[in-house]
Amino acid sequence: MISVLTPLPVLLPLLGAAAALLVGGRHPRTQRTLSILVLGSVLAVSVALLVLADADGAEAISVGGWPVPLGIVLVVDRLSALMLVVAATVALGVLIFAVGQGAADGDEETPISIFHPTFLVLIAGVANAFLAGDLFNLYVGFEILLTASYVLLTLGGSAPRIRAGITYIVVSLLSSLLFLAAIALVYAATGTVNLAQLAVRLAELPEGTQLLLQSVLLIAFSIKAAVFPLSAWLPDSYPTAPAPVTAVFAGLLTKVGVYAVIRTQTLLFPGGALDGVLMWAALATMLIGILGAVAQTDIRRILSFTLVSHIGYMIFGISLASQAGLAGAIFYVVHHIAIQTTLFLVAGLVERQGGSTSVDRLGGLATASPVLAILYFVPAMNLAGIPPFSGFIGKLGLMEAGISDGGWLPVVLVAGGAVTSLLTLLAISRVWTRAFWRPPAQAPEGDTFEAAAQDSGPELAPAPLPEVQEQAEPAGEKEPDSSPSGGRALARRAAWERHTAVAMATSPVTDGLGQDDPRGPSLEPLPRVMVGSTAVMVVVTVALTALAGPLYGVAQRAAGDLLDRTPYISAVVGLEDAP
Repeated sequence: MISVLTPLPVLLPLLGAAAALLVGGRHPRTQRTLSILVLGSVLAVSVALLVLADADGAEAISVGGWPVPLGIVLVVDRLSALMLVVAATVALGVLIFAVGQGAADGDEETPISIFHPTFLVLIAGVANAFLAGDLFNLYVGFEILLTASYVLLTLGGSAPRIRAGITYIVVSLLSSLLFLAAIALVYAATGTVNLAQLAVRLAELPEGTQLLLQSVLLIAFSIKAAVFPLSAWLPDSYPTAPAPVTAVFAGLLTKVGVYAVIRTQTLLFPGGALDGVLMWAALATMLIGILGAVAQTDIRRILSFTLVSHIGYMIFGISLASQAGLAGAIFYVVHHIAIQTTLFLVAGLVERQGGSTSVDRLGGLATASPVLAILYFVPAMNLAGIPPFSGFIGKLGLMEAGISDGGWLPVVLVAGGAVTSLLTLLAISRVWTRAFWRPPAQAPEGDTFEAAAQDSGPELAPAPLPEVQEQAEPAGEKEPDSSPSGGRALARRAAWERHTAVAMATSPVTDGLGQDDPRGPSLEPLPRVMVGSTAVMVVVTVALTALAGPLYGVAQRAAGDLLDRTPYISAVVGLEDAP
């Protein structure tokens, strides 16, 4: 049964992308429905794979029946199946959010004829990376998801997105070239790129050769995972994209890099030659990242820096090379994918409600939109590791593993993790106190709309962020400024003025054109589909706490398999022995 299901997480999104592209813009409702059904099916298949892998152990298939050294091998074990489940869950939530945003805004910023097929290709690449049984197929998975991400990052074609996209593409190509060079070196040294075969053959190489190969692979994966000092690209790239794109990037893309580090460090290089280097990198990633978050005033940039910072927790667990450490890292990866995705979706709603994501230009959101306040508060506290949320459970597991190690460096990392957690609480509390509690009257003085346009830094001032747009106009009607940027500017001004009027309850609401709104100070409700999908993601993050016991049990069993290596190798060797 598991052999039949294994290719589907890759095959279904690719077939769905082709179908969505054929449908095109002529039948947008059909395209939306098709995309949601495809990802729903991927989620169902992934859950089935996790149940089967947890019960029966790892299993591998050779696509097309080719011999193992030549064919494409896909391997399902507890780790890859768990990653598939959480990836499909957040992808489905983000897609529904994007559908709601497109319905509300006329799909101007995320044209569905492009967005839906590209999004499905991205998920296919992520799934392929998780299932890959050889280094070259892992490289192919990375390239599929990166190619799709180039398109998604630059949707709309605004200058800030193009600038951010150039940085992102250059860094991605650099890491891919390093990865490809590492694959060539590995093949030259061992004669194979199959992971199970490499687990045996690499041990026969001289230690210096092993260290070289490990170093090149680790550098390539660290760039993709945004490990300090190879993480400077991320905070400048992610905040410029539309909210659904930023959410799925933050949740999934860096975690594919973390997954690659886990797989190669445990399966190919179990000796721990670079564990000390990883510990120092983890400490620097945690502290430098969170200090960057504390220095920011834009919600998206704060979340981007916390994303970098909390990658350090995962690298910490990997560097311990113990079952407890790996289990903590796996659990924290699952937790962080869900939390970061949810918080970036909330950031999109905040901008839509308040016309800005700058905490210096927001205020009174808790009064203006209590539901939005709850949607932010719950995952924010989870990210900070407040008991009893899953963030606290994951950090506690990692700290216990570090103390149990007995070395002085793991203890230093435990202290660094505690400091990082406190600074995370400080960063997200500043967002809460300024954007949600503080009345707008206490915000810095100035031209509110023009200042709000600076919310992601001076480099983004010429173009407003994408999620707040004008409503689709009936045929024959036109805004005074009919250009897309002019219409979005008016919509953004209207959102800001409505928010300020309601939160302060002292000035009339205008319609964005300077005319008084006879309805008085009342905010237009946020689109129900966007709020509903975000609320479901918040429920998922809470469910991680409620199901922490079983989930941590799966993480511990997955960690045991990683350290044993036998289940993975035996699953692939069984293909060699099969008739």
